[in-house]
Amino acid sequence: MGKLQEFEITINNNKTVYSPGESLSGTLKISIAQPIQCKAIKVNCQGFCGVTSKSNDTDWTEEEQYFSSSVSIADKGTLKDGEHSFPFKFLLPAAAPTSFEGPYGQIIYRVRAFIDTPRFAKDYKIEKPFSMKNTVNLNEIPGIQEPSSSSVTKNFSYMLVKNGTVVLKAKSDMRGYIAGEIIKVFAEIENKSDKSTGHVVASLMQKVTYNTKKPTYDLRAVAEVEGPGVKGGQKTEWKEQIIVPSLHLSTLTDGNLIQICYYIQVCLKYPEASLTLPIYIGSIAVDPTLPSPSRAVPPMPAPRNNPTPAPGPSPVAAPAESAPPSLPPRTTPKPAPKPRPRSSYTSPSAPPSDLYPELPGVANYNGEMPKSPLHESSSQAPVSPNAFSYAPGLSFRQRQSSLGPSAPPFSSSTSPEDTNQMSSSASLPPNYRSSAYPHDSFLALTI
Repeated sequence: MGKLQEFEITINNNKTVYSPGESLSGTLKISIAQPIQCKAIKVNCQGFCGVTSKSNDTDWTEEEQYFSSSVSIADKGTLKDGEHSFPFKFLLPAAAPTSFEGPYGQIIYRVRAFIDTPRFAKDYKIEKPFSMKNTVNLNEIPGIQEPSSSSVTKNFSYMLVKNGTVVLKAKSDMRGYIAGEIIKVFAEIENKSDKSTGHVVASLMQKVTYNTKKPTYDLRAVAEVEGPGVKGGQKTEWKEQIIVPSLHLSTLTDGNLIQICYYIQVCLKYPEASLTLPIYIGSIAVDPTLPSPSRAVPPMPAPRNNPTPAPGPSPVAAPAESAPPSLPPRTTPKPAPKPRPRSSYTSPSAPPSDLYPELPGVANYNGEMPKSPLHESSSQAPVSPNAFSYAPGLSFRQRQSSLGPSAPPFSSSTSPEDTNQMSSSASLPPNYRSSAYPHDSFLALTI
């Protein structure tokens, strides 16, 4: 088997940087002096991410593949001697992160070519890397035109003796920048002690998170400016500018193995006090003439049919706003009746207190029923459990059954003759025409 004289991947126009959604085309050139038996010749375009917990180690602990496309440019057969040229073309996906290379992980894009030979023969492979540059439009980030601000108060002590406090406040002019723009930093230092502070430093920090089982963080200052300290009892305003260098773009989505974020750190060297101002690094600059996009998830959208309340709403409108939006308003003309307070003549049909401790009157129920004139005159026959029913959250209309759980309590002036008539009428069907409330015929017949 002859040796390969040329095995090379050439990308059209020698282009090395691509954007998501573009097409990548090129040619695979093969030159051999003798024929080669091959099973297939393939070209593959791949993008993936690998991270590790060891510095400069390519034995990845976690891997994430973004895409992998292959095309077979030659089938099984004999590749004759001479020069051969095989064109190929791939369509890059519309969503792919920017290429990245760090000490604990990489985002790699490459084109590979393979010559698969029969068994016991040598296989040939070659690869050519290229870069992917994504686009981050800063105008799509909510609140990008607003300043990023923070403050911190630090106790000023020397030799365990408190001398006062130092108040540090800082802000940036906005929250998003591109390479070459200027970050305007404003700081206010109020020294409420009799000692002078150390110098103040503003740094543009890059934080890269490598998400393994135990995440690894790579934190570094990419730009830095410094200012003088503040004497005791004085207040100073400090203004400085930071030019944004060429940096990797901020990661706006969660769940990636490699995430990149930026912030401005303003700190005092003495006493040690620092604060952070989160910012974004993008590829499309902030346009102040465009309206700032609204928040993606508003806390509580207002109903469309309700007008915007005027300042100082009345106390009557407050409960309606606090009601859950998923509960529709009641459509019944009358609300469900609340449980009636139990008197000394109430029938012992309440559920046990250990099952429904929140029901009124159940906590005081000890299993014994107080004696009433009705029970003293009637027989002590056991009451069937099917004669009463109760379920939490359900409401029943009032019944006139003599032993029903929701019947009106007996008056203390009930005579024995009336009691006998009421007990004897329990075996007859209820008269619905003369009653003001509907009856449950099943409960009455059961009794």
